[in-house]
Amino acid sequence: MLRRLKIPFSICPAKSDGPIVSDDPAQRVAGHASFKAQEIASKKPNTWVLAGDTLVFGGHDFFAKPVDLPAARQMLLRLQELGEHRVYTALCLLSPSGKAFQQVDYSVVAFDSIPNDELEKYLEGSEWCDKAGAYAIQGWAKGYAHCVYGDIETVIGMSELAVKKLFVLSGFQYSAE
Repeated sequence: MLRRLKIPFSICPAKSDGPIVSDDPAQRVAGHASFKAQEIASKKPNTWVLAGDTLVFGGHDFFAKPVDLPAARQMLLRLQELGEHRVYTALCLLSPSGKAFQQVDYSVVAFDSIPNDELEKYLEGSEWCDKAGAYAIQGWAKGYAHCVYGDIETVIGMSELAVKKLFVLSGFQYSAE
């Protein structure tokens, strides 16, 4: 997306999400994105830093990245049981001077019933690893999950619209031709 927007970039992953700052999903995901941006900015001073975080929230539960296969199975079964859940994505753009620009969006995702044999086949692979809620809507889950509210890009990760908005708000000069 940044290449398409003609914004030069390099990738520097953060080491952690940082501390849990709130039980409110929007505030929690914003805190994680801010922590990641600050961590990278401390390593790369005087640069623009764009960081993001995504979390899955349903019922009264947070669905983090599963630690193992049984946890992934349990998450997917619970998400089906809930019917609908929210996926929050937060972006934090830090200017070279350290000024922060943030955006938090959410979308609502619904899961259809997943046949047990299909679920087990999915869990035999590794796609569920390192995914909040144990799924990627653009992968295997696209056959069972659909976005019922909001922007599907929010579920996938960074929404291009949200990224553009932050860059415009920040005064960053780029050519989106």
